Amino acid sequence: MGNSLQDQLLKAGLVNEQKLRQTKTAKRKKNRQTNGAAQGEQLRRAQQAAADKAKSDRALNREREEAAKRKAEEHELRQLIHAHRVLRGKGDVAFNFQDGAALKRIYMTADQQRDLVRGRLALVRQDANYELLLPDIAEKVRARKAELVLVLNKEEQDADFTGDEGDPYANYKVPDDLMW
Repeated sequence: MGNSLQDQLLKAGLVNEQKLRQTKTAKRKKNRQTNGAAQGEQLRRAQQAAADKAKSDRALNREREEAAKRKAEEHELRQLIHAHRVLRGKGDVAFNFQDGAALKRIYMTADQQRDLVRGRLALVRQDANYELLLPDIAEKVRARKAELVLVLNKEEQDADFTGDEGDPYANYKVPDDLMW
């Protein structure tokens, strides 16, 4: 019973030796072609997967580089503000300003408050704190990230500026220390 079907057909005389060899050869060629096509398909899939992975890796690397660049720029901006800040000390004059939708208050000296109003100083946000800077440094900060500069008035050239000629309140001078 251990005989294969081919051996049994050969013994029965239904096939001859040559026909048996031709069948084996054809079967082997067919298997080789099928395996070759399957291997070709697997190779194509593997190449496609490698190309997709390389593309996603490049995109991920680009995102990481951009995040690192943003982080470095933010750090550089923080250092610029910290290095050029004007120390407020123990100020006793309150200065009110708007930060987004919120009204905020910081304390400074009277001279600093006057300089801030006249445009000789600027107020910028650094993380959760507020710092006073010189106007040229504040312009550098504004060029990089405008939302950090909260108060930057134009420096007054003439203290007796009267404003527009058609302004009905031109004769009334607004005091520098006006608090709202």
